[in-house]
Amino acid sequence: MSVRHTVIDSPIGPLTLVGDAAGALLGLYFDGHLRTPRMTDLGPRVETGFEVVEAQLGEYFAGTRREFDLELAPRGSAFEKQVWDLLTKIPFGETRTYGQLAAALGDPGAAQAVGNANGWNPISVIVPCHRVVGTSGSLTGYAGGLVRKRFLLSLEEPPADEVGRLF
Repeated sequence: MSVRHTVIDSPIGPLTLVGDAAGALLGLYFDGHLRTPRMTDLGPRVETGFEVVEAQLGEYFAGTRREFDLELAPRGSAFEKQVWDLLTKIPFGETRTYGQLAAALGDPGAAQAVGNANGWNPISVIVPCHRVVGTSGSLTGYAGGLVRKRFLLSLEEPPADEVGRLF
């Protein structure tokens, strides 16, 4: 499989996009990503081939996109892929706890394992691991740092006149 990458600007700093030759997105990493990506070879840097991803991210940051419509191919264990798939089902503007995700997977005692899988999510923002919070609703670790997590959750927060707040 041929891998390639590009770096784009965003309101949360440079983002490295990694994709395969078929156009599937393998990774989205922050500058200073707290967990070193498992992929050690990001392939050559290219200037084309990521236009759809970049456009959808631009719409998301502009507040006009709530869901992504991209081919994703994250690399991980079967359990991690289950967790990452579940993350994509957390609606825009909502959060879930690690325990809620573990219960949704059928194992309420697996919150710590869910947290670990969440931390290894290779496609940040698009697979919305930022929507996972601690039991009390507190902001917990994030590979992009808590400042970025707070920014992303604020971006998705309903206007002040709507009921409910994310944090």
